[in-house]
Amino acid sequence: MIYLDTNYLILGLVPGSDEGRDLVTWAKHGEKLVTGVTSWYEFLCGPVSDAQTRAMQAFVREILPFQEAQAVAAAKLFNATGRRRTLRVDCMIAGTALVAGARIATRNRADFEVFSPYGVILA
Repeated sequence: MIYLDTNYLILGLVPGSDEGRDLVTWAKHGEKLVTGVTSWYEFLCGPVSDAQTRAMQAFVREILPFQEAQAVAAAKLFNATGRRRTLRVDCMIAGTALVAGARIATRNRADFEVFSPYGVILA
């Protein structure tokens, strides 16, 4: 299972992009592509058209919730990585992926590598 970070949702719509090619390749190989409500919210803030939203919905098989288990995981990551305010949303994304057992596909690898010692895996 691969969790698509917001930038993958956005850049996956760009014709000829690496992210778009990755989405097609992963889908052809049967990978379950998911995202979380946090990333989906950021994506929908756009600007994004209805057609673009439908195009991304064709790839995303599930939008993962952010509930108690995800909040606990996110808070643990936040506290373990120095309580930096700039990481709060990334902690929510990483915590959601961690609870789901999903690898994270992101263009901002450096932002998420800090979570690797705590079990977060990048795609």
